[in-house]
Amino acid sequence: MSKIIRPVAYESVLDMRQTEQGIKLIKEFFQQNLSTELRLRRVTAPLFVLKGLGINDDLNGVERPVTFPIKDLGDEQAEVVHSLAKWKRLTLAEYRIDPGYGVYTDMNAIRADEELDNLHSLYVDQWDWEAVITKEQRNLDTLKDFVRRIYSAILRTEFLVCERYCKLKPFLPQEIHFIHSEDLLAMYPDKSVKEREDLIAKEYGAVFIIGIGGKLANGEPHDGRAPDYDDWTTDCGEGKKGLNGDILIWYPVLGRSVELSSMGIRVDKDALLRQLKLAGEEKRASLYFHQQLLSDKLPLSIGGGIGQSRLCMVLLHKGHLGEIQASIWPDDMRRECKEMGMTLI
Repeated sequence: MSKIIRPVAYESVLDMRQTEQGIKLIKEFFQQNLSTELRLRRVTAPLFVLKGLGINDDLNGVERPVTFPIKDLGDEQAEVVHSLAKWKRLTLAEYRIDPGYGVYTDMNAIRADEELDNLHSLYVDQWDWEAVITKEQRNLDTLKDFVRRIYSAILRTEFLVCERYCKLKPFLPQEIHFIHSEDLLAMYPDKSVKEREDLIAKEYGAVFIIGIGGKLANGEPHDGRAPDYDDWTTDCGEGKKGLNGDILIWYPVLGRSVELSSMGIRVDKDALLRQLKLAGEEKRASLYFHQQLLSDKLPLSIGGGIGQSRLCMVLLHKGHLGEIQASIWPDDMRRECKEMGMTLI
C-alpha cells in the first residue's frame, strides 16, 4: 500500500489550468521578494557535480546520489546534486560577494531514495540561497532575522495568491514562533519527533525549530544533518547548541505540519572539524570543498533551501505534491489520489 496521507473531504479549489497559472504566479513573485528581502543576485546552478570533491550535499549521510560516467572525462563519475548547500559557498567566493549580500538559484535535484508520499517526491525543486555574513553575525539573532525576512516573503506571496483566487483563504499567522529542539523535547518527552513537530506547529501555525543535527538530552538528534554545512554544535545560548533549523507551518488540508525550509549559519573551520569528528567523517577534511574552507578561501555564510513545489502546494491548498509537479508515483498511489479527487500530473 502507498504511504498516502488522506485529507478529510478533499476537494481541489483550483482546476488544472488555474493551478498551472498559480504555480507561475507564486514562483515569479516569491523569488523576486526573496531576492529583494535578502539582497540576493540570481546565479546559474549545476544539475550535477563531479564525484569525490565533497561538493554534493550528503543530506543525512545515507541517501545514494544518482551517478553516471562522463565519456569525455575517461568515464569519471558525476553525481546529480541532492542540494547545493556547499556549491553556493564556493560561488560566493568566486563572485567575491560582500557581507550583507548573497546569491540564489533554482535548484533541481533527484533523490532516488526518497520515500514517496504527499510531500516527498523523487524530483526536488527549491530556491537555494546563500549570503555572506561577518564573524560577529554568527549568532542566533542573525539566524532569527533571516527567518523572519523569509517568512514575511511567504506571507506576501500568500496574500497575492488569495487576492488572485478569492476562493482561497489565508491561513498562515502573521508571526513565526521560535523554539529550540531541546525545549520542544522537554515539552513533549514521550512523543516522537514528528508528533512534537505537529503539536508545536498546530499551536502556533508557523514555527522555526532551532538546533537540528546534534544529540539532544535523550541522546538522539531532532533530525539528521550532514556535518559539513550547517553549524549544529556551536553554543546558541542557555547551554543549547545549534545555529540552524527548519521552518514548519501547520497545514490544515493534511492536518499536519509541513516543512518549507531548512537553513542555518554555515560551519566555520572550528565547527567543521568538530562536526566531522562527531560524525566519524574526519577523512572528508581532505576533499576539495573542505580544504577550501580550512584554507580560509571561503567566506562565512548563512544559507538554506525553500521548497518550490511545497510552497506552491500549500499556498494553492493542494493535497499532494503530484498536483504541482510532474514526477513518478506508484500506481496504487495514483489510484488512491484519483479516488480522493487529487489529480496527479
